[in-house]
Amino acid sequence: MKTIRVVAAVIRANDKIYATQRGYGEFEGGWEFPGGKIEPGETPQEALKREIKEELTADIEVGELIDTVEYDYPKFHLSMDCFWCTLISGHLTLLEAEDAKWLSYGELYSVAWLPADEGLIEKIKEDWPRVFGS
Repeated sequence: MKTIRVVAAVIRANDKIYATQRGYGEFEGGWEFPGGKIEPGETPQEALKREIKEELTADIEVGELIDTVEYDYPKFHLSMDCFWCTLISGHLTLLEAEDAKWLSYGELYSVAWLPADEGLIEKIKEDWPRVFGS
């Protein structure tokens, strides 16, 4: 089975995290963390900065790795490095996603996450008090 390596940004601000809704493709309508494929020669952190600039027109600071999610979709295996991130300049402008929301701790399950991203939610919940200091 083909493996696709991607990165995802869990952008945090004001006790909330940023989620986007896919507006295209096989998984249209599902919710995920923004990011994308790692290009040859890029580190995961470099890929994430590039992807967020391309998809959301913003600059981020990539923080610590939350987890690497390994998930088997029917047609491929996804290996997704997920990082805590903060916005450092620009505004989050949707160029590819259908919709976006800032979610509080209590709202983490209020959207229909894509399967690979769903696996990350429990790890985010575990890290939340340490990361947000609450």
